[in-house]
Amino acid sequence: MAAKQTVTPVEPLIIIITPTYKRPTRLADMTRMSNTLRLVPHIHWIVIEDDNYTVPYVEDILRRSTHIYTYVAAQTPAGYPKRGWYQRTTALRMLRNNTQSVMRDYKEGVVYFGDDDNSYDTRLFTDYIRNVKKIGMWAVGLSGGSLVESPKVVNRTVVGYKVKWGGKRKFAVDMAGFAINLNIVLNTTAVFGKSCRSGFGAPEPCLLEDMGFSQTDIEPFGLDEDAAKHDVLVWHTRTTQPKFKKDPSDAYDEFVVEL
Repeated sequence: MAAKQTVTPVEPLIIIITPTYKRPTRLADMTRMSNTLRLVPHIHWIVIEDDNYTVPYVEDILRRSTHIYTYVAAQTPAGYPKRGWYQRTTALRMLRNNTQSVMRDYKEGVVYFGDDDNSYDTRLFTDYIRNVKKIGMWAVGLSGGSLVESPKVVNRTVVGYKVKWGGKRKFAVDMAGFAINLNIVLNTTAVFGKSCRSGFGAPEPCLLEDMGFSQTDIEPFGLDEDAAKHDVLVWHTRTTQPKFKKDPSDAYDEFVVEL
């Protein structure tokens, strides 16, 4: 019998970093995201639990996604202003320290910060993220108090941002609105700190500035000036917290749920 040959993947690997935490709507959010990612090939999904331990129910969802995944726990220490900052930092450090185990036979990679409660069109991954050479940006729906936030593009160059909040930020972009080529990530030590003054409290500008990006590095996607309409391929949705009636503490013990 001939030896099995290893075929080197041609497509870049998309590395999705997702912070998550326990809440009643979390399993629904993660199920929706997992079902989307199942339709996209060549993904490594890094999920960071904001706790001291991982959750078997979440790992079941990751396993069913059919993608290779990394799932670890990293509880937020004191001093971080918002959820997710420390978990993204943990993922970046882990990626830098374990690049080979994540990349395997892939030659190129792109890093994307995908929150567990957003809504994603598969074209975001196949048409935009996978083609990022340095840093790519695109429109995000339901973000920053706007129906849509996006880079302002003239002659295929980003010259500003169409946003209602924090328009003076050097990079006025939502976490869902950009992806970074893995080579850039590996050649810097930039992480999400405990504050970001230049971002008016938002972490994105400080990360991108610390990575050494300038406005001319940005590759706009889906914002062709000749197009009459532009598709929005990611939406900053939030699942509403339900109001439950009082039940006995064991009322849902037979179901896979979180309270």
